[in-house]
Amino acid sequence: MSSTPSIPTPSAASRQLMTELQSFGLRLADPTAANGGVASRKGGAGPSDHKAVTVDGHTIMVPVHTSSAWTSPFVAQAPDAQGRSALMRGAIPIASIEFPKSPRFYALSTADGIPYSHIATLHGSDVLATTVLQNCIRYESRRKTCKFCAIGQSLAAGRTIAHKTPAQLAEVAAAAVRLDGVKHMVMTTGTPNATDRGAAVLCASARAIKAEVDLPLQAQCEPPDDDLWFERMRDAGIDTLGMHLETVTPEVRERVMPGKASVPIARYLQAFEAAVKVFGRGQVSTYILAGLGDTPEAILAMSDQLLALGVYPFVVPFVPISGTPLEDHPAPSSDFMKPLLEQLGAMVSAAGLRSGDIKAGCGKCGACSSLSVYESAA
Repeated sequence: MSSTPSIPTPSAASRQLMTELQSFGLRLADPTAANGGVASRKGGAGPSDHKAVTVDGHTIMVPVHTSSAWTSPFVAQAPDAQGRSALMRGAIPIASIEFPKSPRFYALSTADGIPYSHIATLHGSDVLATTVLQNCIRYESRRKTCKFCAIGQSLAAGRTIAHKTPAQLAEVAAAAVRLDGVKHMVMTTGTPNATDRGAAVLCASARAIKAEVDLPLQAQCEPPDDDLWFERMRDAGIDTLGMHLETVTPEVRERVMPGKASVPIARYLQAFEAAVKVFGRGQVSTYILAGLGDTPEAILAMSDQLLALGVYPFVVPFVPISGTPLEDHPAPSSDFMKPLLEQLGAMVSAAGLRSGDIKAGCGKCGACSSLSVYESAA
């Protein structure tokens, strides 16, 4: 497999800064103007309450609407015409950062008047992302909902639509590639049922997109009930697959996401093994949210199992989203995240599953975690 051309490894100081920004968040000197660049996303499917920020050539998603961000020591001054901004820690300027420009496809609408930004959004600097179904069987029940999830918020606020049709997704994807040079696309979905768990709607979406534009695609869903869905997803044009554990110990899973925990870790591991046989090593990934109760040792132990299976463990710092049951839960400190990501970065590199070799998806984008800059430093 050929690797993506490498980006120069950020300095140790830049790696530390990225980790601290994602833990503390960022205050904007002029929040009414969103400080320029891609508009920050408030509520909805993740990453939410974030804003894209480029540090030393690497774009990361930084919390700007969370309670920790409101008291962050980091402040971004109003940017210049090129999107460059002075980053302050207290009254001291410490770095120059940039805000990626708002994409041109956001100015367009479908023939029936739906803004393209309601169908898909820009994540990081060059990734198109969509939540195909903006509802979930687990979100509808207070007993079953994932306590960190805000999938219904953007729908309730009128910033998106409940079901993006295959034709709409293909139209927006083609425009994002043509106008903004988008490099790959992430399709996630709320869980519609307890059988295929969203695989069917993702297949229909992928077929339409690939018929319109040659764009690498990642699909994300819970493990379907039948492993045959992995071949169907590949045949539909899906290049990589994300099945997200979120947390790695049973007691944390039961407490934080009681509905999703009904799909046991053992089933995830079986599904990962089957999916890697279809998509290949490094082309299957999982999200792990650090800071919800799993110890670093537990996260690293699970990551070791995942890497042995050929699965990329994308460990990201938990971000409390306003309006969710965990809105007051603290984000993990940089002192928690830095040694965790340093060890994991070395493990990922040793396993040969670097983010740059992923064809599409969250791990390839890497903006929601500074993991990729630690693996490149290993």
